[in-house]
Amino acid sequence: MVTKKEHSLTYFKFLNLVEAARQLPGLPAIDIVEDQVLGFFARCWYAGQRVTVVEAMNSLPDLSPSTVQRRLKSLRAKGLVATENDQQDNRYKYIVPTDLAVRYFSALGQCVEKAQAR
Repeated sequence: MVTKKEHSLTYFKFLNLVEAARQLPGLPAIDIVEDQVLGFFARCWYAGQRVTVVEAMNSLPDLSPSTVQRRLKSLRAKGLVATENDQQDNRYKYIVPTDLAVRYFSALGQCVEKAQAR
């Protein structure tokens, strides 16, 4: 049976691995707000949802729309997200992951696996 202490140690190990993964060459440094915004996008993408820029700006209640807009710009500049125009209506822009974002999420997924390894 796994104890609370073992769960705590697994979590601390995970945090350390994530910090190390974020230092890997080829992955851009992101701040905590960018991480929160990117995490929101990842949850949407995993659920099969497409997110527009306007939806993103209004979907994070802890952040102002202007903060989300600024972080979206910085995530684009870092190569983690891109935008695609809607095929029927060019007024809508969808936020999509880049190959770099997939590599970033893969590195974090590996951290989960390593933290769970005994």
